[in-house]
Amino acid sequence: MPEPEPRPALEVLREQISRLEGRAGRRRAVLPFGLAEIDGRLPGGGLALGALHEVAGGGGDALHAAAAGQFAAGIAARTRGRVLWIVTRRDVFAPALMQAGLSGRRVIYVEARSDVDVLACFEEGLRHGGLGAVVAEVARLSMTASRRLQLAAERSGALGIAIRRWRRPAGAADFGQPTASVTRWRVSVLPSVMLPVPGVGRPRWRLELIRARAGDEAVFDVEACDGQGRLACGRLVENRLALPAVLADGPGAEEAGRRRARA
Repeated sequence: MPEPEPRPALEVLREQISRLEGRAGRRRAVLPFGLAEIDGRLPGGGLALGALHEVAGGGGDALHAAAAGQFAAGIAARTRGRVLWIVTRRDVFAPALMQAGLSGRRVIYVEARSDVDVLACFEEGLRHGGLGAVVAEVARLSMTASRRLQLAAERSGALGIAIRRWRRPAGAADFGQPTASVTRWRVSVLPSVMLPVPGVGRPRWRLELIRARAGDEAVFDVEACDGQGRLACGRLVENRLALPAVLADGPGAEEAGRRRARA
């Protein structure tokens, strides 16, 4: 009888790590984006619940920071239960969160004085167990602090989102440091799609998945969150993955082009 082939070393290592972390035989619940192009790049087919995720703006200005906040709001809007939102600056615009699907009736706002206080509230919120999501705006996030947040999220099943914001551009270098987060995203504002009639098109973002545990990096061009917190997208960027906006490349594109030509 032939001897069985040895298992790949990477598979064995992953199994050992799972046993050490107490995750053997347990599948993590996920929150799908509802877009096969994005969900296909995420382990389990969606954004892991009971986990910590990081989001940052693609630039140092308020426009990109606002897009990162709306992206986080769209994710939180699709969870169940109240959402704890922790800030150090009073610049959260509630109507913008509602535009991304997150009703003000669901949000509990907490104002903290420093990153230390933010992280303390963040961990307490994740440990509570009665919240759908906890969102916190924080500048610095060490491996130790992120590991505590990740463990708290795993125990309660709540979704944790750290929005990385810096008061000075030099602070953005901290975003490249390793943390225990499951995914890390960067959100940049893109020009809106041209409409066939006068008006302002739906906002568009470039989403960069720059870290995914057990997954691959990818870049997606998407239309911003709608009133239910969902994205619309379509095409590949730099042969990594992205998505063409529905209006630009969808079934109505040809008719829209004819209308613009007649105008």
